[in-house]
Amino acid sequence: MKSNKALLVIDMQKGSFIPETPRFDTIGVINRINGLTALFRKMGFPVIFIQHDGNGTGKFEKNTLEWELLDELLITPGDILWDKYANDVFYKSNLQKKLSDLGTNELIITGCATDFCVESTVQSALTKDYIVTVVSDGHTTGERPHLVAEKVIEHYNWVWQNMIPTNGEIKVENYDTIVKKITNNDLN
Repeated sequence: MKSNKALLVIDMQKGSFIPETPRFDTIGVINRINGLTALFRKMGFPVIFIQHDGNGTGKFEKNTLEWELLDELLITPGDILWDKYANDVFYKSNLQKKLSDLGTNELIITGCATDFCVESTVQSALTKDYIVTVVSDGHTTGERPHLVAEKVIEHYNWVWQNMIPTNGEIKVENYDTIVKKITNNDLN
């Protein structure tokens, strides 16, 4: 089956990137996401920016400053903006139907935070039998009480590389490898 890819950019929102919660390699991650979004658009694959919607919790409420995507992200009118209501973007959302309508069977996943929304979405996508590629240097998180952010990222990249998926597939590859494969039309 031919792979129809979509790029998921998870929670790269202003409220997650504040001085009180610095993120590891923010500028590098943003630049790599921008590179991937440009490439996906050029190749005709969907780019989906996912925004956490606090849905009445008082945090990340829709149309507030903290809900907005980072100014540094390059977003175009053809991109898809998608709200999520829990760590897992598929929870109580029609994203799976949207992806099905687009003919998507492969997800390239980037975003914030590695150990919360990225992890939850990766796990959920696997149970839905997607082919998943996590961009190893395209997700970020902050320091945790017991672990520095860089080690959290390293840990989850290791976990994902060693998972046994259901009927889908999972890969963890860096930005350069993914760009090379997409450019050569050979991500599988």
